[in-house]
Amino acid sequence: MSSTAGKRKEIYKYLAPWPLYSMNWSVRPDKRFRLALGSFIEEYNNKVQIISLDEDTSEFSAKSTFDHPYPTTKIMWIPDSKGIYPDLLATSGDYLRVWRAGEPDTHLECVLNNNKNSDFCAPLTSFDWNEVDPNLVGTSSIDTTCTIWGLETGQPHARVYVAGHVKTQLIAHDKEVYDIAFSRAGGGRDMFASVGADGSVRMFDLRHLEHSTIIYEDPAHTALLRLAWNKQDPNYLATVAMDSCEVIILDVRVPCTPVARLSNHRACVNGIAWAPHSSCHICTAGDDHQALIWDIQQMPRAIEDPILAYTAAEGEVNQIQWGATQPDWIAICYNKACEILRV
Repeated sequence: MSSTAGKRKEIYKYLAPWPLYSMNWSVRPDKRFRLALGSFIEEYNNKVQIISLDEDTSEFSAKSTFDHPYPTTKIMWIPDSKGIYPDLLATSGDYLRVWRAGEPDTHLECVLNNNKNSDFCAPLTSFDWNEVDPNLVGTSSIDTTCTIWGLETGQPHARVYVAGHVKTQLIAHDKEVYDIAFSRAGGGRDMFASVGADGSVRMFDLRHLEHSTIIYEDPAHTALLRLAWNKQDPNYLATVAMDSCEVIILDVRVPCTPVARLSNHRACVNGIAWAPHSSCHICTAGDDHQALIWDIQQMPRAIEDPILAYTAAEGEVNQIQWGATQPDWIAICYNKACEILRV
């Protein structure tokens, strides 16, 4: 134990064969340093790769690589920290796809498409997998809708076919919807929010879908691209506008007025990730090659500076993920590189 502790590094780096865009940590207890990476190749044929860190050799290696149509707009492992469900992975692009992870072969379990009567599909911009009920997945689309899917995931070891059906589809915004995220409020199953090209953050309750609450509207109606709920305090969420250098923190109890603005980035922000274990820490990443960690305890006093800055990235950081089961580690992507950083 002591010998490995002595040579534990602060940063581990993996170079993929292609530029990276989407990325997500596995949360299974038996797969500690495992991530899924999605390529960003500007053509139909793209890839998803599952990588894992060997803690003895301190090297990442690819465990499975599979084809994916178009770049993935998001990748997410099933939020199953106890390891009781099948080892599933979902990706969004033209459709929502659910995969069963294997080494070396990962198999497609199902393709979820709710536009059955036409060959045309409106691309999916993002999705979120419900942590309280892993049989619920919500997708956001450029056709102004959000769709909540019911998954039948079966037992972990049985060869059960994973299937899905539309539970509800709603017109969420006046324009394209760019992100969706479930909230932990009210039991964590029914509340979700979305952001989109109309510049608004809207909140929905699956039990009362006839109305939504507008939590925030961008004064210039600039499109909002990202949305992330505080993992410990469901009153707070963060959003970022297109081409903006700042992250806006909102309090749902005080709608329409940002409670904080994090504005130290010198180029547009691409990613936001709340700490899994703390209600007052958030990480942001952007085109200025930086990942910044902020302490927002002082709100509503202004948050002047981040408490930690990582500026060694050799490219624009387009993705950031905080390890849910390993809160000491943050992962970032830039160019063809994925790095995990000890915080």
